[in-house]
Amino acid sequence: MNFELFIAKRIIAGKQYKSSISSPIITIATIAIALGVAIMLIAVSITSGFQNKVRDKMTGFKGHIQIVNYDNNNSDVSTVPIDINQEFYPEFKNIDGIKKVQPFANVGGIIRTPSDFEGIILKGVSADYDFTFFNECLVEGRLPNFNQERNKEILISESIANRLNFKLNDTIQTWFGAENSSLKFKMRKPVVVGIYNTGFEQFDKIMVLGDLREVQQINRWEENQVGGFEVLIDDYDELRQKGDEVYSSIGATLNSITIVDHYPAIFEWLKLLDNNVWFIIGIMVLVAGINMVTALLVLILERVQMVGILKALGSVNWSIRKIFLYNASYLILKGLFWGNLIGLSLLLIQKYTKLISLDPETYYVSTVPVDINLLAILLLNIGTLALCFLMLIVPSYIITKIRPSKSIRFA
Repeated sequence: MNFELFIAKRIIAGKQYKSSISSPIITIATIAIALGVAIMLIAVSITSGFQNKVRDKMTGFKGHIQIVNYDNNNSDVSTVPIDINQEFYPEFKNIDGIKKVQPFANVGGIIRTPSDFEGIILKGVSADYDFTFFNECLVEGRLPNFNQERNKEILISESIANRLNFKLNDTIQTWFGAENSSLKFKMRKPVVVGIYNTGFEQFDKIMVLGDLREVQQINRWEENQVGGFEVLIDDYDELRQKGDEVYSSIGATLNSITIVDHYPAIFEWLKLLDNNVWFIIGIMVLVAGINMVTALLVLILERVQMVGILKALGSVNWSIRKIFLYNASYLILKGLFWGNLIGLSLLLIQKYTKLISLDPETYYVSTVPVDINLLAILLLNIGTLALCFLMLIVPSYIITKIRPSKSIRFA
């Protein structure tokens, strides 16, 4: 029988425990832990969701790694073609963890209407392109049919459609700069078959998805010439490593660049969010710990006579300290339960109802994203319990200063 745990349970179950002087302080400490845990859960889940959402949108447009000609100078427009017949296409045989290699070509152009115009980039892709991202973001219509011999179908963003009043099945007038043609501009009249919305205004404002063969014709390229290759990897956490391996595996005239290196400012900004999360976690754990220290000291001082009697009966200091530490652990677990319940409830409401919206031009997403990671939640709870418990060990040392001869005298 665990003597200390038995005494702690009797104290918690006793009527005097709920009506004692320490009851309000204990309630405040429990509420502090619950609110702290809820805030930490919300901070971690929203930050993780935000980082994943922005990262997935950027890789959906650009891939994890891009292989292009050095002469492109990191331009979004494909200026110098690459032969599609490469050792690494359609797959890297000497690198593990590569999900897909897909060709693309971009060309800059303008959409004209009777009253307005808009600059765009037509991204040409082939039938074997991974359309998972655009399929998830599709709000109207369908994806272009890339199995046709001549495909004039395109996918435009909801942002472009709203600004220029385009609807499904509209035939639009576009002009593109022709790199290798006697004509400076070439006109095309594609048909809008689908409208997407990623909420990433930086790309939604300009990106149009079409057929790779159309871009090849505009630039007067051969069938075996493309603007570059997008490489998709299985694990984003290995991006840096896979980027180095890809760079070492391609020809000397080609350059590979990861999505992080292509947009360093955005990814550095995303990293800064981790600092905010750690700051919030530190503050919340500290506040919860201080409240629990206060509650523990009050519990001990309120039961000085009981401590004296236990010492007189032969209990050692550590045994009595364990009684109060068990008591405090119960309060911590109670606070963790309510904190998880409140935090997860709010996160699930936001995840499925999207009540809180954001400005996509500033935050790259239209609603507050939520990523509920069970492992992160488990580690957060274990960490909070462990740190709060460790903070209570030192103040419980006050029990060693209580003398039975003095404490029992006033019982």
